[in-house]
Amino acid sequence: MHTNADEPEAQARLAAFLQGLQEAGWSIGRNVQVDTRWSTGDLARLSKDAAELIAVRPDVVLAGVGATTAALAEVTRSVPIVFAQGIDPVGAGYIDRLARPGGNITGFVQLDYGLAGKWMELLKEVAPSVKVVAVLREPGAAGIGQWAIIQSVAQRLGVELKPIGLTDAAASGPIKSAPGRSEPAARGQVNVLIGAAGSDATHACNDRSVILVDRSILTASRRPLLIKS
Repeated sequence: MHTNADEPEAQARLAAFLQGLQEAGWSIGRNVQVDTRWSTGDLARLSKDAAELIAVRPDVVLAGVGATTAALAEVTRSVPIVFAQGIDPVGAGYIDRLARPGGNITGFVQLDYGLAGKWMELLKEVAPSVKVVAVLREPGAAGIGQWAIIQSVAQRLGVELKPIGLTDAAASGPIKSAPGRSEPAARGQVNVLIGAAGSDATHACNDRSVILVDRSILTASRRPLLIKS
């Protein structure tokens, strides 16, 4: 687990996992042994824990959130690994494809990247005259996966995209698009901004940016529109 042992949410997840095992007929001390490691967010310790766990030759390893799966994948290509929460396991190279993972890694995906395309489709439905959309991108697997989907849908809908990295957004300060739209010229006359990917993008929208849609493009509502994950 890539967290502290006394973290309440982590303890709740572990308790739910153990309960699920028991309901499936697996009882600790009777027919199953569970060895839990807590890396406390330390990547060096996480790598050490991963190597130690694989060294005892377990039948299967449950990988927690964060960099746990990557650390385990570095030390084994044979022991089965089940990740509890993946962002883009295909893009990260853990599996071949979602339908048939292949290899020794499988698990649960946090996001359906097809939803990113639905954001664009919904936007065009609500505001048909939108022509330029900025996408606040998070670096890493999540940002890459969602960006690819958004690009394909935007091309079909005739929308021009303006990618903005989170680091760029933080450095440039608030991004504003109001009826006068004097500031967004540098962004290519952006009508709308979509905050894609995970929590970092959401925090950037909340804390570092004020995103307003040009009111003239809205047909059903005169209120600003912000779409974010």
